[in-house]
Order: sequence, then C-alpha cells, then structure tokens
Amino acid sequence: MGHREDLLAGAKRCLLAKGFVRTTARDIVGESGTNLASIGYHYGSKDALLAQAYIELVEEMAVAFDGGGAVEMPGEPGSLDRFRAVWSNVVATMREPGSVWRLSAEIVAIGDRLPEVRDHLARAQREGARGLVSLLMGGREEDVTDETVDTLGAFYLTVLMGLMAQWTFDPDSASDADRLTEGLRRVIEGATKS
Repeated sequence: MGHREDLLAGAKRCLLAKGFVRTTARDIVGESGTNLASIGYHYGSKDALLAQAYIELVEEMAVAFDGGGAVEMPGEPGSLDRFRAVWSNVVATMREPGSVWRLSAEIVAIGDRLPEVRDHLARAQREGARGLVSLLMGGREEDVTDETVDTLGAFYLTVLMGLMAQWTFDPDSASDADRLTEGLRRVIEGATKS
C-alpha cells in the first residue's frame, strides 16, 4: 500500500476508536505510519480524509444490508418480506460492538460545524438512498431515477436515520425489523381504506 491507502486505513481505525472530533492528524499519522504532509498532499485536509474514511466504513458495512450477498434475499422486491429481511440485516449491524452507527450519530450532531464535510457526506448519503431503493425494490442502482431517490430513497433514509438514533440512544427499546414491518403494514392498511 502507498501513503494514500495507509492514511485511509489509519483514519478508519482512528474513527472507530476515537470518533470524528477527537481524532487528530497526529493520531492518523501515528496509526498509518505516514507523515503529516501526506494528509494534505493526498486528501487536502484531515477533515476531508476523515470524511472519505467514514464513507468507506459505511460502504463496507452496507454490504451486510443484503446479507453479504451470500444468499438470495427473501421476498419479492417491494414486498413486506423483503422489507423485513433488509431491515433485519440493518438492525444486526447496529447490534454489533464498535458499530459505525455511533460514529454516524456523532457526525450528524457536528455536521453544521463542518460545512465542507457535511456537503461531501450529503452527496454520499444521496447515493446511499439510491442503493437502499435498489436493495428494497429490486433493479440496478444506476436505473433508480433522481425523482425516486428524492421520494422513496428519502423515506428509506428517514427510517435508517431514525433507527440509528434509537439504537444509539436506547438500544433496549429500539425498533427491530418485525416491529418496523408491522408498522409499515398498518400504514399501508390505513392508507388503503376508503
């Protein structure tokens, strides 16, 4: 690996151990075996490096949303069975020790203090919404329209952010996939009544 990759790997370890705010450039350099000048050369700033490291951590974790791709997802795309299966996998990532979700809650809380990082992460979040639509509704990510990302994708992100908040704040009473699915079933039932 070169300095760029070493910095990214070190930044990931620092984020998981210390969080965004407490990680210093010196921490990253110590963890990666590189030097301070490498951060600016390869990433522009410590915050830009940490934002990229965070995005990669989330992308690595998102592989678990479909069960790691090892087996076929249960239920037809768009069905309640598929909804339950995906959210069951998402909740499983929230139960893991050292979860990226605690870090995500920190970043949401400090986002207004780091506008360039927030803007970078907002673009990545939009692509995450596209991936959730594809996972839950079927089809390829590149075929998901911007309008669908702005509606259905935004809905799925809202569910994800709400789960993240619940599991970070009070995991003992946080929703699980069965309760989420039952809630959605009741919403559908109520919305289809004449």
